[in-house]
Amino acid sequence: MKPWRVFIVAGEPSGDELGAELVQALRARHPDIILAGVGGEKLAAVGIQSHVSIDGLSVLGLTEGLAALKTVNERAQATGEAAAGFKPDAVVLIDSWGFTLRAAKAIRARVPQAKLIKMIGPQVFATRPGRARTVAQVYDALFCIHDFEVPYYDGTGLPVTVIGNPAVARAQIGDGQGFRARQGLTDKKLVLLLPGSRRGEIERVAPSLEEAAALLCARDPSLHVVAVLAPSVAEPMRARAATWSFPHILVGEADKVDAFAAGDVALACSGTVTTEVALQGTPMVLGYRLGALSGFIILNFLLKSRFICLLNIALDRMAVPEFLQDNLRPEALAKAAGRLLYEPDAAADQKAALAEALNKMGRHDPPAAERAAEAVLKLLESAPDHMVSS
Repeated sequence: MKPWRVFIVAGEPSGDELGAELVQALRARHPDIILAGVGGEKLAAVGIQSHVSIDGLSVLGLTEGLAALKTVNERAQATGEAAAGFKPDAVVLIDSWGFTLRAAKAIRARVPQAKLIKMIGPQVFATRPGRARTVAQVYDALFCIHDFEVPYYDGTGLPVTVIGNPAVARAQIGDGQGFRARQGLTDKKLVLLLPGSRRGEIERVAPSLEEAAALLCARDPSLHVVAVLAPSVAEPMRARAATWSFPHILVGEADKVDAFAAGDVALACSGTVTTEVALQGTPMVLGYRLGALSGFIILNFLLKSRFICLLNIALDRMAVPEFLQDNLRPEALAKAAGRLLYEPDAAADQKAALAEALNKMGRHDPPAAERAAEAVLKLLESAPDHMVSS
């Protein structure tokens, strides 16, 4: 029997990281499996060289998505061509709703026999539950993060597997004291500045986080800011940091976990990073801002959840303060972060809530990529032998 062929598609940094973990998990189980795909630096590091660029695909918001639509469509068609040339038995499309949906359709048109798997579904519990029907129409299987997502797919006939939260499962315990010692910051209180991984977030969210950090530092000389930069936005953030007047250091992915463990409080752009910070037990406040039109439509008509932070959604209460759209003001961020810095009871309460949320999110479950690899192989084993690649 010929080895299975699996094509992996990731359109943004978080999907690229999870895709790389999936590659390693699949190879560990089936060393002869043949893998290819579309992704970024993390997938390239495990030997998946992408012939389609994912630069510019990481967008969020209605008007922002429309502006990038031409690029998204072109890359989706190119992804379809790449998959057709590879002739996969299965295709795993990770996160990145708009791009992967178009890529899935392009692949289906060219390789109709391939099993299409959506890994990390749309947040139907938060906005647009009707997308569950779209997923069922386009894909052959769904791997989702949370148990509470499953009921949204009842009646669709789509097989759904819960793989858990990737950020929770990949958690490492950071060396906060070691980080402080290496950076010469043992006598400082550290404010983490986490500006996001998308260009739009750097434009719309980072300025308020930066101003909040400036306000905190102006009031307390013992504070030092640690900005943790995602590779996708490192260049524009370094340019912004050149204008900061408050004491700061910039660190990258290699120091991320240790930095999170070292922080006394975090000013965070909403996203996966909030879960990563919670895993180190560091209190935080978060903010987010979409373009004005996108934000108005989503917050007033599409958002079904009371919260946007998964930690708060898991708890069904506001443990991590959220500042959205016009409420994303530096003064409000600084005030909320100040409570966590200077009121021990407030910090302790949030830390306890974070631990509770992480337990609900499957902190002690097997890694998401491991569970996903098992599910991919099970799907392949149940399909007719090599109906695509033979």
